[in-house]
Amino acid sequence: MFVRRIGPHPHGDGGGNGSAGANNCPDIWELESGDFAVIGLERTAELQPLLPPDAFLDPGEAIVVLPRHVLVKARENIPLE
Repeated sequence: MFVRRIGPHPHGDGGGNGSAGANNCPDIWELESGDFAVIGLERTAELQPLLPPDAFLDPGEAIVVLPRHVLVKARENIPLE
């Protein structure tokens, strides 16, 4: 189901932003379906009341936050299509 990591390994990206242990390891993965799975900080309860009026959460959805460096470093590995 998980095909490949998008971006550097969270435990050793060489930029000082890797996780030192088993916790707090945000990550992005491409799935066999072509969709992406995100491992991040679940902050739905905190951020849902602050959503803009045209943004909604359906049942089963959550707000997951990725540190900026994770997405920036993954950018070159994200397919254009």
